Amino acid sequence: MFRKRFMKGSVSLLAVAAVLAGCAGNGGPQTDKPAQQDGSKPLIVTIATPQVGEAPKKDSEVELAIEKYTNSKIDMQWIPGAAFEDKKNIMIASSDMPKAFKITSNATTLAAIQSGLFWEIGPLLQNYKNLSALDDYYYDNIKVDGKLYGLPLYRDTGRAGLVYRKDWFDELGLKLPVTLDDWYAMMKTMAEKDPNKNGEQDTYGLFLDKSFNDPAGSNTFLTRLAVSQGAPNKWGEENGKLIPEFMTTPYLNAMKLLRELYREKLINQDFSVVQAADADNKWNAGQAAIRVNTVASAAATSHENLKKTVPDSIVDVEPYIGPFGNRVPAEPGNNGFFVFPKSSVASEEELEQLLGFFDKLLDPEMSTLLTRGFEGKHYTKTADGKAELKDLSLFNLEVKPYRDSLPSFEVTGQGLPLKLSPLQEKGWEVVAGNLPNVVPNLALTLSSATYLEKGGELDTLIRDAQTKFIMGKMDEAGWLAEVDNWKKAGGDKVIEEYTAAYAKQKQ
Repeated sequence: MFRKRFMKGSVSLLAVAAVLAGCAGNGGPQTDKPAQQDGSKPLIVTIATPQVGEAPKKDSEVELAIEKYTNSKIDMQWIPGAAFEDKKNIMIASSDMPKAFKITSNATTLAAIQSGLFWEIGPLLQNYKNLSALDDYYYDNIKVDGKLYGLPLYRDTGRAGLVYRKDWFDELGLKLPVTLDDWYAMMKTMAEKDPNKNGEQDTYGLFLDKSFNDPAGSNTFLTRLAVSQGAPNKWGEENGKLIPEFMTTPYLNAMKLLRELYREKLINQDFSVVQAADADNKWNAGQAAIRVNTVASAAATSHENLKKTVPDSIVDVEPYIGPFGNRVPAEPGNNGFFVFPKSSVASEEELEQLLGFFDKLLDPEMSTLLTRGFEGKHYTKTADGKAELKDLSLFNLEVKPYRDSLPSFEVTGQGLPLKLSPLQEKGWEVVAGNLPNVVPNLALTLSSATYLEKGGELDTLIRDAQTKFIMGKMDEAGWLAEVDNWKKAGGDKVIEEYTAAYAKQKQ
């Protein structure tokens, strides 16, 4: 059943590639068009979301344009990504929440939804032309007990790709790694052969941050690496049971690689505490050969950021290729989702108004604004009716935070088509090429009462054990003992419940 839903979603995603390749668009944004003509008061929309890059200033040009088009007054609360989960939990516990709250699916989120804190929105979507037009796949993947409580930030599902320093690889005569032995050899060469030619040993094959094994993350490096080597994506099926990725041999082998790289100091020794922004800075400073905490479609942005430090750098992008060919983890089709707390949204009438606000963000005018910016400032219109970005750095500063934080995205196909640079085009080709080869997380839409109750504790137990194993603080026997502890602490029950739910889903 999951496969049917997934393939249905793939049709929409392939359509994205067609749009990006230059299908006819809907024209540029007309952000001076009023959203309502009845003289009604602006809708107050308070939004909390993780910060993307530098937080835009209040009443920015983009924000004012959104307000005018949607007849709203927006109050954006940008929360630093590193602090977001803690802040989210505090807000939920105190019921001091915004009207629209962007969250991701994890144990605390699911528990909050099941406790009745948020409005169910599924039955209302049919009243909104844009929200109801999107493929069920995006909504199915965030349902809880068969009910929909959130609006997803629509994303492609096969986004994994290797964005890398082609100039370094060519200079050192290297090819992109396929096997774990290849990964080791590449890491050793990049750390020891001084690819930036500054006479110092300050380069890495890749620079890890502490999210490398996030159990809720859809683009974590350890999962991407292990899947390329034959592991499941978070949860897979073995001998009729669903099992977590970390109980499989390919995943353990990937951990052993990181352990050896750490022992030989071929990987940053502070990986367990480094923030994602710090890893980005290493790439931007020209000290990393592969940028692992990104997506294929962002290759051009990665190069743009690098060129500020290394103007003559050459960046390329390729799919993950392992011993079994192109094999990547399927992402859930969203970058989080907005829920609407009952404590701050007082009535169904107000809920319907908020859904109307988000529906307008998917109009062609807003889709173009949030994915292209303003004509003449962020992009120019080509003779064949496409948008050509003028200044990617300015776009990333002024527009990208909204693009990545509001449901507006390319998946809808309603914005002005983008004229792609060769690197942008290749990045999107990698995304489209991944689609037939994505490995689904078989537990993505399943429910486990034990995980809802103990998921945070179980995830922390395994993450801590993985980190200690990689850092050499426990041997393989110690690791296996920690897996047994996970099973005794509730993991066996989670396996049992997921397996039963999966069998029922397949009927």
